[in-house]
Amino acid sequence: MRLLLYNIRYGLGLGAALHWPLPGVGYLIGNVGNLQRITDFIKAQNPDIVGLVEVDTGSIRTRRINQAEAIGKALGHYSVYQCKYGTSSLNQRLPIVRKQGNAFLAAPHVHGERFHYFDKGIKRLIIELELEHCAIFLVHLSLKYRHRHVQLHALHDLVVQSKKPVIIAGDFNTFWGEHEIYLFMKAAGLKSANVRGLPSYPSRSPRKELDFVLYGEGIHVTNFSIPSVNYSDHLPLVCDFEIEGKSRAAA
Repeated sequence: MRLLLYNIRYGLGLGAALHWPLPGVGYLIGNVGNLQRITDFIKAQNPDIVGLVEVDTGSIRTRRINQAEAIGKALGHYSVYQCKYGTSSLNQRLPIVRKQGNAFLAAPHVHGERFHYFDKGIKRLIIELELEHCAIFLVHLSLKYRHRHVQLHALHDLVVQSKKPVIIAGDFNTFWGEHEIYLFMKAAGLKSANVRGLPSYPSRSPRKELDFVLYGEGIHVTNFSIPSVNYSDHLPLVCDFEIEGKSRAAA
């Protein structure tokens, strides 16, 4: 199976177009053409599962286009999405902001999805996608170091309860890379698919490892890559994996 993780920055793109005719105006008027480029790229990767961070679910910025549904339709995938802020957050009431979320797109049969929320941080959403042989969690952790570690504690408690092999994917905002989540990974029995610690941010000149695909016992990673594309400020992560018990049974 192939998992593609991508922080798409609400499809806004990069460069001068984001700040023309006024600084930062792109955050309000969007970039419809860039969404098509992102969609074409994702489709060319032929993923079974797509985790999208920073997706616009239909604000005036995208002309009411739900980016998760639009990309999912182009791929022929099931889509599930939710606002990334807490259910009682003021952000849930603000125009544009309330449409900012995360999403899963999936080709395999989905057995269910659940929305969990951290107690700390502005970005609180955890999406759990349950497939037949594994569970995949999608997160976008806080920019604040203290809040991130409270979130990691809660994430540990959540994933160790899973009765299926686990993958955790997302933008961890770890400015010190894997070193910052080392103890979390050890405690939860997780490994990083990015064994070389390749950076994913910023996309034009990557220096920081912010985005991760972590996996636990029962998952076998067969390939990992970070394609060099400049449709967002982050680079995408592509991870091919097998479920170990399933692959042995097929043999």
